[in-house]
Amino acid sequence: MKLIWDSLWRNVQLATMAGSSGYGEIRDGAIAVRDGKIAWLGAEDELPAGHDAAVTHDGGGAWITPGLIDCHTHIIHAGDRSEEFALRLNGMSYQDIAARGGGILSTVRATRAASEQELHRESLPRVRALLAEGVTTLEIKSGYGLDLETEAKMLRVARRIGRELPVTVRTTFLGAHALPPEYAGRADAYIAEICRRTLPVLAEQGLVDAVDAFCETIGFSPAQTERVFETAQRLGLPVKLHAEQLSDQGGAALAARYHGLSADHLEHLSPAGITAMAQRGTVAVLLPGAFYFLRETKLPPVTALREAGVPLAVATDCNPGTSPLTSILLAMNMACTLFRLTPQEALTGITLNAARALDLHSEIGSLEVGKRADFVLWEIERPADLAYRLGLNPCRAVVRGGVVV
Repeated sequence: MKLIWDSLWRNVQLATMAGSSGYGEIRDGAIAVRDGKIAWLGAEDELPAGHDAAVTHDGGGAWITPGLIDCHTHIIHAGDRSEEFALRLNGMSYQDIAARGGGILSTVRATRAASEQELHRESLPRVRALLAEGVTTLEIKSGYGLDLETEAKMLRVARRIGRELPVTVRTTFLGAHALPPEYAGRADAYIAEICRRTLPVLAEQGLVDAVDAFCETIGFSPAQTERVFETAQRLGLPVKLHAEQLSDQGGAALAARYHGLSADHLEHLSPAGITAMAQRGTVAVLLPGAFYFLRETKLPPVTALREAGVPLAVATDCNPGTSPLTSILLAMNMACTLFRLTPQEALTGITLNAARALDLHSEIGSLEVGKRADFVLWEIERPADLAYRLGLNPCRAVVRGGVVV
């Protein structure tokens, strides 16, 4: 029987990221694509007899990894917060800046004022920077609108980017990001508006893939967060959470109780939170860019998470205030140098475990037959090189759905 494939990549080294340990390496390998999915992969000398491909590529010995996944970004926004960067360097805390009307609310003002076209134009360079480093799937949060009109505007731009650029976009509603100025002193009333009107309307418009919240002393209480989660659950939407970044609010355990896809940040995570996450399979998304940019000193409990078997993902947290980072490769290096992840854990964190954090691990995140043919060719000597070099992008080619992009 003759095997007919759309394309075949030969003379490559494969880091499949499949299996229980290591990179899942296949040396001197090949990978075949049919109908946008991986149809075969293995050692080149094991290619099945009678195979044929419409196009055969010589990979020139390059390494191939799964397409990279940035599973936590606030990449759509207007303006920047470089002035706050200077204030923090002169001794002002993130909390103090927020209390005087800066922080998230300054980006809210700029994003509300921007037209949809302006918001799209400002966000594209940030997205393209990630795509140039092999990102093929991107999570994009709202949360800089804090009203129905602007939240919808942000989510429409996110959907548009997914149509126009070669990237899969997953949208997350983050209306419970900060208290808008028109609701000052009325946090419960704002949460009621989210649950009664904003989230149901956006879900009905097909703009929301998941729901997030900022559970923190300068954000929303666990009780308020739970009301948002209850609404998401009624609408059939999965949840995730900004948890334990600045203090321990029990947010990770709350997210796990609602079968949360992920809990993110986690510097102040407690043993009880770790146990809850492990029991429910909630992914720990580590965000070293924010840790670095805020000059934090309390490390997330990586060793305890690792020992409990909690999946570790890594993301840029690209946002204008606390992590203006548009390099997933630098995020890998930071995860290794700051949080002591191994290079293999860091690569798993932006492939298979990042896919788990978006509930896409049955489709992407590893090189396996039947999964979408999203992969990247790299000019490197070994997979660990991706986490090693600073400021070098060794990406040779990106393939998405079997098509070179």
